[in-house]
Amino acid sequence: MNKAVNPIMNIGQTFPLNIKRIGINGEGIGFYKRQVVFVPGALPGEEIEVEITKVFPNRGEGKIKKIKKKSKHRVTPPCPIYETCGGCQLQHLDYSAQLKEKRDLVSQAFERYTKIPKNELSIGKTIGMKEPWSYRNKSQFQVGQIDQNVIAGLYSSNTHKLINIDHCLVQHEDTNIVTNKVKQIIQDLNIQVYNEKKRTGFIRTIVVRTAFKTDEIQLVIVTAKEEFPKKELFFNEIQKRLPQVTSIVQNVNDEKTSLIFGNKTEGIYGKETITEHLGSLSFELSARAFFQLNPSQTVKLYEEVKKQAKLTGKEKVVDAYCGSGTIGMWLASGAKEVRGMDMIKESILDAQKNAKKHGIKNAKYETGKAEHLLPQWVKEGWRPDVVVVDPPRTGCDETFLKTVVQVKPKRMVYVSCNPSTLAKDVHMLISKGFAVEQVTPVDMFPQTAQVEAVCTLVYKGQA
Repeated sequence: MNKAVNPIMNIGQTFPLNIKRIGINGEGIGFYKRQVVFVPGALPGEEIEVEITKVFPNRGEGKIKKIKKKSKHRVTPPCPIYETCGGCQLQHLDYSAQLKEKRDLVSQAFERYTKIPKNELSIGKTIGMKEPWSYRNKSQFQVGQIDQNVIAGLYSSNTHKLINIDHCLVQHEDTNIVTNKVKQIIQDLNIQVYNEKKRTGFIRTIVVRTAFKTDEIQLVIVTAKEEFPKKELFFNEIQKRLPQVTSIVQNVNDEKTSLIFGNKTEGIYGKETITEHLGSLSFELSARAFFQLNPSQTVKLYEEVKKQAKLTGKEKVVDAYCGSGTIGMWLASGAKEVRGMDMIKESILDAQKNAKKHGIKNAKYETGKAEHLLPQWVKEGWRPDVVVVDPPRTGCDETFLKTVVQVKPKRMVYVSCNPSTLAKDVHMLISKGFAVEQVTPVDMFPQTAQVEAVCTLVYKGQA
């Protein structure tokens, strides 16, 4: 029970509210007596009656009791479990309006965390999709059991209730088909699923990745133990019922953790990787390797990075947090040399294989943290002209940013999946002599509140 004291509002209180904008989690935002109120499902321009469900000293959260004036952009969500699943947040908003609101999310972040005057900040229109459905190439569904029936899906928002998903509209259809048949095989063979509370059972997660261009499919079964009951029977059934699966892998995660993968991975059947194409490049993807989840938008994203990097063929380029080396290889033809780094060893092995396969001799990849390797390279006398960075949602490591400041590259292209941490990192870089040249939002995940952005900073001299 929420016991926070708020002088303005109380739990159970109702009042009219005008929704001004969308928040970072897709909720509607309004203001009551100058305090912010977050309302899931509400849209900008709507007039609603809200009931307060949670209070905090400086804000409130509520639910819609009644929509008095609907947004002209409100639509009926096509997914029957949209409101319980929580995987998508904006299916009730038409797509053109989603793109506008995502640009606004980026603008809000820069307004909040930087001191750049609005008239001096260039934020482009959000680069969207022609068909904003069936775009995800990878599903990671937790496995559970209800009334002896095996289910797989996602946890409902802010709960630990597992929602069964038979058909996800943003997933490639192959991932839906494979997941459903694997659930059935687990059921038919009576293989125990993992119980998180009791820490009993065996199968934890079904991970399916499909390659849009080659139609190859990889199935990863994440288990709580290495010893696999009915192993031969299980994988024989997979091959019989799912002949389209080209790679079957077991990953062992015996830890009490919310992380999907454990440290041990073993190939069971077929290749240990699948091949995907982006433009003229092809990539070998292992089970744990990071790869963008929306291949068609990835091409647009990387083209935007290339455009903003403004390479002439003479530049030394750092590809930080490089994953399988995709961005660096996309830029290699326009650079003198590319050096990439990532903490996951499998990703770097994939990057090295991919570079060798394409005959890209000016790209080098090393396993390690960006904040450790970049200072080492600089100490050895290798100083980059352009730094390209695509960090996790938490943003760049502070040590890495300090190293970038010391190196003073002519240009830094920052690919971000979190506008807030992007803006915070940009604010720090601005204070050290960098200036924002342009920002372009890219919609990598339609129907969700997530937005990617490509931001270019140029070094102007010590601030």
